[in-house]
Formats: sequence, structure tokens, C-alpha cells
Amino acid sequence: MTDRTRARTLAKLAIERGDPVGWFEQLYAEASRGDAIVPWADLAPNPHVVEWLEREAPPPGRALDIGCGLGDTAEDLARRGFEVVAFDVSASAIDAARRRFPESRVDYRVADLLRLPTDFAGAFDLAIECYTLQVLPPEARAEATAALRRLPRPGGSLLVVARGREPEEPSGQMPWPLTRAEVEAIATPDLALVCFEDFLDREDPPVRRLRALFRRAGG
Repeated sequence: MTDRTRARTLAKLAIERGDPVGWFEQLYAEASRGDAIVPWADLAPNPHVVEWLEREAPPPGRALDIGCGLGDTAEDLARRGFEVVAFDVSASAIDAARRRFPESRVDYRVADLLRLPTDFAGAFDLAIECYTLQVLPPEARAEATAALRRLPRPGGSLLVVARGREPEEPSGQMPWPLTRAEVEAIATPDLALVCFEDFLDREDPPVRRLRALFRRAGG
């Protein structure tokens, strides 16, 4: 299992300062110097996103990769024909993604899910949120959820992937798993939950994952 000690320490300190996302830049900057590791940076597209893309084969359109990290999932979307915008709150992560993929067609940007650019609202056929909500404390998670709801254009979709737990189970240490109810609550009258999956992944030991697809009315 990947060591998350440094990430958890940085997250705790940042949250105590009232800055729930400030620790990402510090972690990626330390990792770029070889002083830390980014636990989720596998240098491969997220397998739970890839599995969904392979199965559902959504028609290429304008896609957003939220919290893109080092860019692997964004590059996979571009390979499939999507016009991709990918952002991360960490400038070091975006710099690393651009260096790794110097010929990329992906539009990499530094941005904060809690303070999204106004031109992101209603701008995407497919928005992908993978593992971001689960590393935010409750108040910031609520803000992030509100931001996610604004992203799909009419007829567009939002895919969410997170660790899962039962309501009576402790949330434990960061990353904090979500309950089914928390994921389902992303839905609104015009952003419907159309598919929900609860499964164990292939890690050793297996990790419970939740994957949900929401679709904006219209289009």
C-alpha cells in the first residue's frame, strides 16, 4: 500500500489553517524534488475511469478532467478524441504534466475546484471527478459538490469516482470514503443520477469504490 503519511500530515496542517486545498501544491512541489511521493500518482490513467470509458464508449466531445494531477487520465481522454481541458490546483502538478506530454493537445490549467473559472459553467459534455471529493473536509466538500453540479452542459454528464463506506463505518484517515447517500446527493432536479456502481477494485487488499454518472437535462 502506498505510504500516505506525508500527504496526511500536509492535509491536516492546511485544513487547520483554513486552507483545505493548499497542501496539494506543497506535496507536488516536494515530490518534484524527490522529497515526497504523491500517493495517487500512478503514472497511468485511472483504471475506474478507463473501465467506464471502454464500456460506455461516450461520443467524443468537450471533456474536463478535475484535479488532473500529472495528466495521465486527461491524455487518455484526448487519445479517445475528446477535446480536453484538465486542471489542478497545484501549479507544480500542471508543470509536470506539461513536461511529461510536451506535444499534448490537452489544455492544462491551474485552477481551484472551489473557485472555478466562470467559463467552466455549463461548458462540458463530460466532466470527470475522480478522488477529489474524498480528500476534502466536509465544508469544502460541499462547496466542491456545488461546483461540480455547474459543469455539464445541457445533455452533458458528470462521472464521479470515490472510495466508499457504509454510514455507520468510521471515515478514518484521509482519503475519507464517501457513503452512497453522499454521492447520490450530488443529483439535482436537472442533474439526474443515471447509474450507480458499488464494487471492490483489484488492489491488494481490495478497496471499495463508488462510481456514479449524472446527466444534465436537455441537449
